[in-house]
Amino acid sequence: MLITLKNILKIAEAENIAIGAFNVTSLEGIRALFKAAEELNTPVIVQFANEAHKQYISLSEIGPVMMQYAERSKVPACVHLDHGANLDEIREALELGFTSVMYDGSALSYEKNVAYTNAAVELAESYGASVEAEIGSMGREEFLSAGGSAEDAAVEGAYTDPQQAAQFVEDTGIDALACSFGTVHGIYLSAPKLDFDRIKAIREATGKPVVMHGGSGISDEDFRKCITNGVRKINFYTYAAKFAGEYVKEKADAQKGNVYFHDMALWAEESMKETYLHAIRVFSGK
Repeated sequence: MLITLKNILKIAEAENIAIGAFNVTSLEGIRALFKAAEELNTPVIVQFANEAHKQYISLSEIGPVMMQYAERSKVPACVHLDHGANLDEIREALELGFTSVMYDGSALSYEKNVAYTNAAVELAESYGASVEAEIGSMGREEFLSAGGSAEDAAVEGAYTDPQQAAQFVEDTGIDALACSFGTVHGIYLSAPKLDFDRIKAIREATGKPVVMHGGSGISDEDFRKCITNGVRKINFYTYAAKFAGEYVKEKADAQKGNVYFHDMALWAEESMKETYLHAIRVFSGK
């Protein structure tokens, strides 16, 4: 069942859980995700980060497949554009039927971020879709490793300020807020330093669901603390891809005779499903 981000996050709030938002780059990833969500009877967000993953497949190719699986899903499903870089990209996703988009203006000045986010909100409203936006900086792109000593000194200065976040929500009218409280995109090269009190302060100041980016590599315990303090959407990709690659390599190395790509695709799907099952259980408390 296809629903908007705004409505799926209402479910998260009512249940005091977070909804997993899983980036996909292939049919196998989509199949694995919906099999896991339906097995656990849990709402899910399927998303595509065009700027990070267009080298693997285009939005125009994968978008309709995401829509087809969400529309026929037995659980509530939101189809979301992750890290929308510009209004043309956002419009393309909306025309494909996506029920939610993210405009990422976090690298811009506050004034420019507000202006372009407002334009994204107006555009999305004309399609009946929701909008996520970002203030603060998580660092690095989705497909790169993250963390490391070179960034450590600047991390806290990039954390989202709760009062500025409240002003940003008031100025834009967004449905969900991505913010920085110690997570980074990609694979952590050093232990993440999460500011749980900041999550709570941002949630209380804005009254909006908090979105956690950079979910791969966080401990189950820390995920639960983030949810307790107001996180309602958790983005997840890197470790699902990493574990699937490792599993395919292991299976291929053990195979006697020929290794066929169609078998490799099924191995990857099998691994991703297990990763998604674990993540959804943690996020939903099941």
